[in-house]
Amino acid sequence: MRKPVASLILLAFIVLYIVLVATFSGMIDGWPRWAQLVFYLIAGFAWILPLKPLFAWMNGGAPQDSDD
Repeated sequence: MRKPVASLILLAFIVLYIVLVATFSGMIDGWPRWAQLVFYLIAGFAWILPLKPLFAWMNGGAPQDSDD
């Protein structure tokens, strides 16, 4: 049951994050191209950080790999 719930939360978060970044894109339109590139690179990876606990919870029931 974890994976369907986590998938719905993930989908909702991604949609909200896209709307947020798209809203800021109007504000950064006048920035130099290099600054826009930096903004979009950071925004492209920043969505992962708040979702790390969700991914850990979602995969919490998965078997652990061992080197034994």
